[in-house]
Order: sequence, then C-alpha cells, then structure tokens
Amino acid sequence: MMGRLRESAATVGFYGDDLDPHEITGLLGMEPTIGVAKGGRWATSPGAEKIAHTGSWRLKANRCEPENLSRQIDELLASLTKDLGVWRDLNARFRGVLFCGLWLNSYNDGLEIEPKVLGAIAERGLALDLDIYESSID
Repeated sequence: MMGRLRESAATVGFYGDDLDPHEITGLLGMEPTIGVAKGGRWATSPGAEKIAHTGSWRLKANRCEPENLSRQIDELLASLTKDLGVWRDLNARFRGVLFCGLWLNSYNDGLEIEPKVLGAIAERGLALDLDIYESSID
C-alpha cells in the first residue's frame, strides 16, 4: 500500500500575452490570487518583485497537509463560473492550466483524484500540470 503524500497545492490559471486580468475576473466571477498583465509587476509569496513575461490570472487554493488534492480542485472550480461557454472562450484565447504541487513523504507515495473532479477539469478544458517534489526538498 502506498503512503499518502505529505502536502498538496493547487492553482487554476490562464496565461497569454493579451490577457487582461480584470476581464478574466469578470468572466470567472472571482478575484485572483495573482492577476497581472504582460509587463506588469507582481510579488512572489516570499516578497520578491517580478515583471510578468506574459499576462496571467491565477487563483490558488490553500495548501493541504496531508494532501487533499481532489478537495482543493473541487473548491477552486466551485468558486468560479459554471458556464462552460466561458471556459471554452477563455481556453480558445489563452492557455488554461490546473497546476498541482505534490510533496512526497517517502519514495512511494500516491494519491487518487476522484472521477467527478477529473470530469470537471476536462469539461473546463484545463491542462493538468503536476509537479512532484522529493520529501527532503521544499
């Protein structure tokens, strides 16, 4: 039996050179954690200032320890519009991504993502980006 992952993070994001974060906010119905136009300035969580190489609209879920990725994704998507036409439009113009960060407890941890959550990701046309981190590296 595999162990459970130590921690998980999830972020829904849209990226593109012509992206206007205010437009995305209006369409999705939620203020982003980070919203910046190409060339704009934004601050990382440790406080470093960056210049955006492309526009982005990102909504982050609270990290879970231990991992609960299905719940994080479900809560993120539930907080945004359910209008799949809006999602199709956004994905036609920008790159839509569901980023997931996963931290291992050991060399053989695992997770399960519920079918309804996988369906919700697919319905919205989001790419699933998984980053998996060794337990000794944060």
